[in-house]
Amino acid sequence: MKRYGAVEAVAGVSLTVEQGEIFALLGPNGAGKTTTLEILEGFRARDAGRVEVLGMDPGERSSGRRLREQIGLVLQDIAVEPYLTVRETLSRSAGYYPAPRDVEQLIELVGLGGKQRQKVKDLSGGQQRRLDLALGMVGNPRLLFLDEPTTGFDPSARRGAWQLVRDLRDSGTTILLTTHYMDEAQTLADRVAVINAGRIVAEGTPESLGGRDTARARIRFTLPEGTSADQLPISARLDSDGAVSVELQEPTEALHRLTGWALQRGLTLPGLVVDRPSLEDVYLQLTGTDSSDSEPAAEGGAPRRGRRRLLSRSGL
Repeated sequence: MKRYGAVEAVAGVSLTVEQGEIFALLGPNGAGKTTTLEILEGFRARDAGRVEVLGMDPGERSSGRRLREQIGLVLQDIAVEPYLTVRETLSRSAGYYPAPRDVEQLIELVGLGGKQRQKVKDLSGGQQRRLDLALGMVGNPRLLFLDEPTTGFDPSARRGAWQLVRDLRDSGTTILLTTHYMDEAQTLADRVAVINAGRIVAEGTPESLGGRDTARARIRFTLPEGTSADQLPISARLDSDGAVSVELQEPTEALHRLTGWALQRGLTLPGLVVDRPSLEDVYLQLTGTDSSDSEPAAEGGAPRRGRRRLLSRSGL
């Protein structure tokens, strides 16, 4: 548990992250994500509850250095000396770890090849975010915290970063990810938890979260010109945007009847889609909050099988 005055920022979080998985923590601003991460990283003291990260309590000062040597952080804002070059920045950080990655290889790995001698201040926003990612990886961590890692990336760079994250997972690195991009969570995460108002409200795989895997399917299309909904071979409703939709557990038979009806009449069904609730649909239903809200700051401070349990938290 964590309070900021009368505000309970974290009041019902119990989760476990297993070795070698990508775990996504999702939630609107103000839900408690940042406070949760800061407690796990050892940057903020909890008021109650139990926390274990890599077998250590991040709140214990005696284990602080040993923990920091085994975790990597990619935060939303990282203070980096602007007049150092990319190589100098990474080489300096590598010196803090007992077994760091090779700096030259890391520069290539994050897509900054050819930028080794460029000063940090002269990098583009996307290139600076790649440097942030490299700084999180330079210590060759067992556990990597990624806080909004692809903010500022173009679509191509995002997909390159996704592959890098997957490669890290496949090499044995455990990753705790926060993101506001639902496609990112869908693509990367082995498991997902949604936090809202300081409590975990749902947890599961991206495919099953909130009952997505058992939800009713929806057939949706625009009526062909010159036809009306009462002419259709299936019962359907006309939505406010003029599209026709029907929800049912198993869409195969209804879709067969619908397309057969259209083909017999030489018609097309514009915008025809068959889908189930997306991860974003479920997320919005679970949270139902205004994402413009901000998380409160602390008083006096800035705000697979065979896996071993690496990170757990209960009763917070």
